[in-house]
Amino acid sequence: MIYAYIRVSTDKQTLKNQEYEILEFAKKEKLFVSVWITETVSGTKDVEYRKLGKYIKKLKSGDVLICTEISRLGRNLFQVMTILNNCMQRNIKVWTIKDNYRLGSDIQSKVLAFAFSLSAEIERNLISQRTKEALARLKSMGKKLGRANGSKNKKHILDGKERELVLLYQQGLAKTKIAKHLGVSSKTVYNYLREAGY
Repeated sequence: MIYAYIRVSTDKQTLKNQEYEILEFAKKEKLFVSVWITETVSGTKDVEYRKLGKYIKKLKSGDVLICTEISRLGRNLFQVMTILNNCMQRNIKVWTIKDNYRLGSDIQSKVLAFAFSLSAEIERNLISQRTKEALARLKSMGKKLGRANGSKNKKHILDGKERELVLLYQQGLAKTKIAKHLGVSSKTVYNYLREAGY
């Protein structure tokens, strides 16, 4: 059977982009997705307490788990490796679309999964560090961070999308494409990156 896994971190994000990518991939590869696993939960939450963890226990040898990218499985090295190791030991394949990985039980898949997970964690840490440094620089220049005392808490169009925006920018995606992907204007993307010091 073929399972598709879709995850977003907050209810401010949409599942539709990932669903569309998986449907297009399935059409191209002439596959039929039997089960869709969707959830709104932080990738840092232990997989045992997520829908994904419950479904992984049900998967059988030869089943395929498809997701748009390996970071959808988890947000740290140990978590991703635990999931991949579990799947590989039981001969469950993990396919990713953006990363174009076809992970199985062979040694090459195991090495590749480890290397990718490690580099993804390092990249997230670097992005986090750069963001902190940019905010510190802005603060040292006298720019007041956060909203002013007594001001209304206005919802910003990028709320919940900032990390994804920075990650896409760091991966070299054009600002106009980032804007289209996030459903915001190019000006919003330009302004955010400028203010964050990128």
